[in-house]
Amino acid sequence: RTMPLARPTRQIPDAAWTTGIREMTEPWKGALGCLGVAVFFAMTIGIISWQALEQPPEFCYAWEEEAELRLSLEPSPGAATECYGVRWTPLRPDVALKDCFSMANISWYGGVSIPAQRWPLNGAESPAQPLVSGDLSTDPAGYGPVVERYFLGSTGVTVTVAPDVPLFLSLERDKHFCLATAGRAAEPLRYLLCLSPDVAAAQQLVSLPQPFLSRRSPIWRYHGPEGSAAKIKRGLRALARRLKRHHLQEGVLALGEQGTAVLAAADDAAPGRTRRREAAVASPLQLCITLSPYASIASPLFLRSLRDGAPGRWLSLRPRSCSQSPPLAQVPLLTTWKGQLCARLNVTSEAALSWYLARARRLQQLLGATYVAFEGAEGNAFLEQAVPPPAELVGDGYTEALAAALATLGNTTIISAGARSSHLPLFVQMSPLRSDWSHAGLKGLIPSVLHYSLLGYNFFIPDAVGGSLPSASAVDPELYVRWLQIVTFLPVMAFSTPPWLCCDAWVLNLTRRCIQRHRDFVVPLLMKYSEEWLRLGYPIFRPAWWLSPTDPAAFTVEDEFLIGDEVLVAPITEKGRRWRDIYLPGAGQLWVDPSTARVFDGGAVLRNFSASLAEVPVFIK
Repeated sequence: RTMPLARPTRQIPDAAWTTGIREMTEPWKGALGCLGVAVFFAMTIGIISWQALEQPPEFCYAWEEEAELRLSLEPSPGAATECYGVRWTPLRPDVALKDCFSMANISWYGGVSIPAQRWPLNGAESPAQPLVSGDLSTDPAGYGPVVERYFLGSTGVTVTVAPDVPLFLSLERDKHFCLATAGRAAEPLRYLLCLSPDVAAAQQLVSLPQPFLSRRSPIWRYHGPEGSAAKIKRGLRALARRLKRHHLQEGVLALGEQGTAVLAAADDAAPGRTRRREAAVASPLQLCITLSPYASIASPLFLRSLRDGAPGRWLSLRPRSCSQSPPLAQVPLLTTWKGQLCARLNVTSEAALSWYLARARRLQQLLGATYVAFEGAEGNAFLEQAVPPPAELVGDGYTEALAAALATLGNTTIISAGARSSHLPLFVQMSPLRSDWSHAGLKGLIPSVLHYSLLGYNFFIPDAVGGSLPSASAVDPELYVRWLQIVTFLPVMAFSTPPWLCCDAWVLNLTRRCIQRHRDFVVPLLMKYSEEWLRLGYPIFRPAWWLSPTDPAAFTVEDEFLIGDEVLVAPITEKGRRWRDIYLPGAGQLWVDPSTARVFDGGAVLRNFSASLAEVPVFIK
């Protein structure tokens, strides 16, 4: 079998290659052209043959003893896709490596969640910083809770960075994004670059299926008194009665970390005493409790671990000692969590993980909770303290290890972050959004939906209707309604402010109708496409370009989404607006408006489509 000498021409983004103070400006087309010439030359002179080759063809070039570039042809995941391994190696310890991928005439997706989420990433701006998940509510300049080393271009190119590379990412709006290594460590920069016929074909090759999670009920967050266990129980029962009175008696009451800690305090103070399971304080609703991997250094939980001789439960600094000296005690690595100085669970210790999971199961049983949410899974405590992390916790190793452990608790577990964990049966809590109309608020919701789903996190919990972070303005009933209309079509509907506290009676009636629509129409649809997801790996929530992968107009549509291939949701996200333009994907296909039975052609834009405050435009293919 001979290697084909000509390959179909693909659109490949230009890359500016930077090593130290030198810039290599050869575009990717030139680099891959060199690869083709090298392979052709080797084949023609008989040095190698395709049949006898034990490893892929490789091309190597060095720049004046500063850096070496090695390109290798890698196995292809699909018949029409070509993949190349890229490895930059610094030849001096002071050389920093950086590859920048142009945003000119190409839209990029994936990578990181960011404050004021954009779709595509071209509209985002971020200085170079470690590619590590973070908490946007405490660090709005950092990256968000869902991070993957995977970038998808609208021309069908994908860039996937090796997980063990200490990686920095920068985004320059509408110009380029850059992948870099830390110059001090002289680390190689390695990634896989694949070329597919179009953006949809590229994404179909990399999606990871996740077990289907069947939560259907809305979530109601508890914000009542938390001064004592008795007050919390009374508050939960009062909220349950109020929901029942308003005919909203199904769902889950979510108790925050502070309230959970108050209820759990007696158990932590006397772990050896047998206690009976609590009566169902949320009946007829279910209860969700909240935990985190942090323990305040003043808490009984942390102090008891020191008394019991179990400091290995927490991440620690391991100082070096002379071989003649006795081993030094482990010093806990302290960080801050919700304003308190804390230690963090050591996820590299099997004993620590077993203790933590056993405690979570015990509290879930004692408090009668159906669901357990885990906050604080994001971030790298070692990087925050400028301390080199152990090898297993480089980058997002902590988030990955914690998610793997929490998945053993069952499919009623919620986690606040994701990194290489989209295959696990976990709900992922989205970042809180501002209560306004900006991209940090309502306009950022659909880009976040598309971002999470693209990276494989299809079972997410969106922020509460109306947003969780306060804004300068008072509660806006119109914002509440438009938010409600979007989350109706998502996996879970979450509420922080009940409709009877923010709005008129008609909004309460609308909430009932939306919950019913979610149960009767959306949930069966999600079940249908979750089966396709398990079978093929396709995301459940899809961008417009999924059905129009070669139409440039589809690449920047950020205020619509598809459920599977058959339902298009196009909400209004502008204040005061009662109409909008709607892109209908799929040239040659037909879409029907179920409210009027009107039929429209795909591959076109509906101009000035009317939608009153009580309506959300939905089309069925």
